[in-house]
Amino acid sequence: QVYIVYIGSLPKGEYVTSSHHQSILQEVVEGSSVGDVLVRSYRRSFNGFAANLTDLERQKLASMEEVVSVFPSRTLQFHTTRSWDFMGLNQSITRKHSVESNIIIGVIDSGIWPESESFSDEGFGPAPKKWKGACNGGKNFTCNNKLIGARYYTTDGTARDKDGHGTHTASTAAGNEVKDASFYGVGQGTARGGVPSARIAAYKVCNPSGCASTDILAAFDDAIADGVDIITVSLGGNIPVDFIKDAIAIGAFHAMAKGILTFNSAGNSGSNLGFVYSVAPWLMSVAASTTDRLFVDKVVLGNGATLSGYSINSFTMKGKKFPLVHGKEVSESCPEFSSQACNPGCINSSLVKGKIVMCSKFEGYTEVHKVGAAGSILFNDQYEKVSFVVSLPAVAVSMENFTSLISYKNSTKKPEAEILKTEVIKDFGAPVVASFSSRGPNAILPDILKPDISAPGVDILAAVSPLAPISTDPEDKRRVKYSIESGTSMACPHAAAVAAYVKSFHPDWSPSAIRSALMTTAWPMNSSKVNDAEVAFGSGHVNPVKAVNPGLIYETSKQDYIKMLCSIVNFPRIVTNVGLANSTYRAKIFQKFTIISVKVVPEVLTFKSFNEKKPFVVTVTGK
Repeated sequence: QVYIVYIGSLPKGEYVTSSHHQSILQEVVEGSSVGDVLVRSYRRSFNGFAANLTDLERQKLASMEEVVSVFPSRTLQFHTTRSWDFMGLNQSITRKHSVESNIIIGVIDSGIWPESESFSDEGFGPAPKKWKGACNGGKNFTCNNKLIGARYYTTDGTARDKDGHGTHTASTAAGNEVKDASFYGVGQGTARGGVPSARIAAYKVCNPSGCASTDILAAFDDAIADGVDIITVSLGGNIPVDFIKDAIAIGAFHAMAKGILTFNSAGNSGSNLGFVYSVAPWLMSVAASTTDRLFVDKVVLGNGATLSGYSINSFTMKGKKFPLVHGKEVSESCPEFSSQACNPGCINSSLVKGKIVMCSKFEGYTEVHKVGAAGSILFNDQYEKVSFVVSLPAVAVSMENFTSLISYKNSTKKPEAEILKTEVIKDFGAPVVASFSSRGPNAILPDILKPDISAPGVDILAAVSPLAPISTDPEDKRRVKYSIESGTSMACPHAAAVAAYVKSFHPDWSPSAIRSALMTTAWPMNSSKVNDAEVAFGSGHVNPVKAVNPGLIYETSKQDYIKMLCSIVNFPRIVTNVGLANSTYRAKIFQKFTIISVKVVPEVLTFKSFNEKKPFVVTVTGK
């Protein structure tokens, strides 16, 4: 099995990492050449290597004093327009384009499609002088003054994106303004990233089977040394792991030490508590929330009644109604439960031609499409107000609407329906945290609240690879340049772009200062609308415009993080005034509790100068 052997920081002075790594392996490897077992050396930004090891060899390495940790390479997965206007970062907002164009966002993902209009370098000057990276994208891959760097760590020999995920996240963060972008007319508008003037460096670590932690750590090693300013990683596992065994946490720690802030998607494990994946305190864990637009699909029944649901349905039935049948009525070979769900192999194709099939499971639409039905109406209570691209006229409805549909069908001799094309409506209840977004609390370090912040991650239109499938249906052969996707993967580059926007106004701010600015200025979210409150949305919904002028910031150094990990002590919080020189801040407890009391000392902080620092203490006492 492949294990990652993490040694820590690079030593100062002359040091040949590969020779050192080979000498370490020679002490433990039996019966094999060191060259045969060494997979990769990490030597640009931190110290470590990956190797094929037996369990005994792993144990020997783990016992060495110079080795911090030895852990198996895991396969991580993706945490898979209007959003920027909704956040207040519209096209007319004040920007410092010349400074913004000096910011480099590193995207660790599935690669990128360099020919996308979102990555055109028209109007861009040369790459920033600080850039030390390269365009190692493989055959027929060209970088430019917008996409200034690319590397791949997968075995396919190219940084070109075949999945679409990396192109989507990169264009969300820093894509150019592209007018009239849409998914077959749905969601039409100007697609753009949060910082269109920023540069992009793409690091491909994912293939169809997932994203290996050995490759992710190698991408961090390069991105840090290449000179990126912000790193966005929309990848992760289903459950959190210890920091010293987490490739993303290790890479982000060394990035932080070099002044680079890392953003990581919180995960898509839903509302079960304690499953948020990205929990290291030195990176920003991003939850997914809604925007103020919904992609709604309507079903018109034969009696004139209308039901609403959610899907990205680009098809039209042109005013024609089709007979309505239930999955169990058109199945001859499966148990009732399977036929109701429209499971693979259950639907008789001769019984569904020209009909709309009702399925009790969302995934059933792919089988319905395969056997040639006219459309499908699906029950889906797992993802509230989340729309997915479908490969035929289809819509997912709530339990209430699915029950109404069954009642209509059972009370009508010839039930029929028409599924309309998706339309966009205003959602006045936004933002709320998406039902799929992973919740805290932090299972590894309970004292640190995770996720950190919420950002738009539902129904996001952005560029994709024209090689990528656009739905979960393998029979869907359509290919597009822009598509609509949901996930904390989509939220992560939104937050990263806001950090880049803040950095364009404050180039000298540390990662912790930017992190503080984003968290302390976030929009308060209505906990009555969001199950689990702060463990769902963290400090709130990211607010780009306000984050530029936070007034006060909290700064945390590398040594502070080390002390926190290595001791059980209380750390006084110190705020730095980055607002007006003469300013006063008052502490206020907005919510009273019956079982605890909260006291802030002092209640008033008065500053006389810019960058002045003052401490305060918050005491929580049980009643």
